[in-house]
Amino acid sequence: MAEGALPDQPSRSHRFDASVLREYDMRGVWGETLSARDGYAVGRSFATVVRRAGGSCVAVGRDGRISSPALEQAVVQGLCDGGIAVRRIGLCPTPLMYYAVASAEQVHGGIEITGSHNPKDHNGFKMDLGGQPFFGQDIVELGRIAATGDWMGPAAADFTGVGSVCQVDLVDVDLVDVDLADVDLAEVDLAKAYIARILKALDGIDRAAIARMRIGWDTGNGAAGPLVERLVGHLPGTHVLFHTAVDGHFPHHHPDPSIPENLRDLIGAVAAGKIDFGFAFDGDGDRLGLVDGRGRIVWGDQILLILAQDLLKRRPGARIMADVKTSQVVFDAITALGGTPLMAPTGHSLIKSGMKRTGALLAGEMTGHLFFADDFYGHDDALYGALRVLAASVRLGASITALRDAMPETHATPELRFAVPGRDPRAVVDAVLGQLCSEGVAFDATDGARVTLPYGWWLLRVSNTETVLTARVESLTAAGLSRSRADLAARLGKAGVVWA
Repeated sequence: MAEGALPDQPSRSHRFDASVLREYDMRGVWGETLSARDGYAVGRSFATVVRRAGGSCVAVGRDGRISSPALEQAVVQGLCDGGIAVRRIGLCPTPLMYYAVASAEQVHGGIEITGSHNPKDHNGFKMDLGGQPFFGQDIVELGRIAATGDWMGPAAADFTGVGSVCQVDLVDVDLVDVDLADVDLAEVDLAKAYIARILKALDGIDRAAIARMRIGWDTGNGAAGPLVERLVGHLPGTHVLFHTAVDGHFPHHHPDPSIPENLRDLIGAVAAGKIDFGFAFDGDGDRLGLVDGRGRIVWGDQILLILAQDLLKRRPGARIMADVKTSQVVFDAITALGGTPLMAPTGHSLIKSGMKRTGALLAGEMTGHLFFADDFYGHDDALYGALRVLAASVRLGASITALRDAMPETHATPELRFAVPGRDPRAVVDAVLGQLCSEGVAFDATDGARVTLPYGWWLLRVSNTETVLTARVESLTAAGLSRSRADLAARLGKAGVVWA
């Protein structure tokens, strides 16, 4: 049987490969740890979750990976067999799925089939339940429901299903502002309504200032391409598009803007004088990259700092959240600007949950996930994020390059990932935490251990996506970076791990 095919009679229970059930979402390797049977089980199990929460309708979208259509078909079948009405969005970035849930009361959950920024043979599922992130114990429970066959359905003895499927039209029509609160999604161009909504980020902005900009947009052949093509048609200025045709083979470069090599086209366009700065997107459009007018990469936490400066002028004292890998420069700047910085564990679902719990209006990760709750829905959206960066530049009266120039230069490592053969990474972190506690060393335990020293800081944590340790080290000086790194290496050495 082909890996993309379902049996005529789906099984009455299903066990996912243990590697598929992740902290933030579900991911696997197509044809190895992930198949259409997994897609069916996700749909059938999520249908049970939604119905037990009192819902009846789920939006389903997919990215442009080669395996996504087969997984989408399987997910939809599982949802329908579970008695759910499905609103099938089709090819779209993850933020459009989030928007479909957030903007329509009659949609109670969403599933995006996406491998995000992972290798092209990977795929998976991001889920939203009633506008709330679905992660951690939610995913554990989904796995339990599938493994035990604890599935709700129209009948206990068959799989005939009473769910329905409706294709949401994404045709290209003239832009109008559509309020989805009282509109059946079957009757609306969702992409058109979404573009109208995110363009509100530019309300009150001097369009003449944007008209002077030359902007690059690189979607890396990912799912955001078609929407970016439509979006720039409604913006003033000069726009240069790169790789907007969706292609699951990713022929030009991989769609991960956190890797410098994947930003070479934007950097080259800046060097050639074709653009003033450029945006980059990951495979499902929820992570943003940025290159300034000097060809420098503006990292995710630096983008967050630009957005924070703008927000705190309009919302003094606002809470702003950043993950534990974020530069200390950002936390210190938020405090200096009168804001309240909050540190969060790494992970898009964890940050969304933390924002709702604390009332944070803005959040971000080093990886380029940016979250907006001051005038948006609290989820990560790279297209909306790009428009908020444009708005911030105009309101602050400074170019992206000038805003980057104003930031203190630091010496820092990227996120360092390393295996510890024969050891449980969590046991290693626990051993380091034990050292710190026994010696009375102050540290932040939000996610692993973040230790601030007189000359820098270091972070040690366990990856939520791989069986490895991750570390990051930063200082304002090269000597401080070396000393901070040596301090971490010594801690690891006492825990029995040799780390250069």
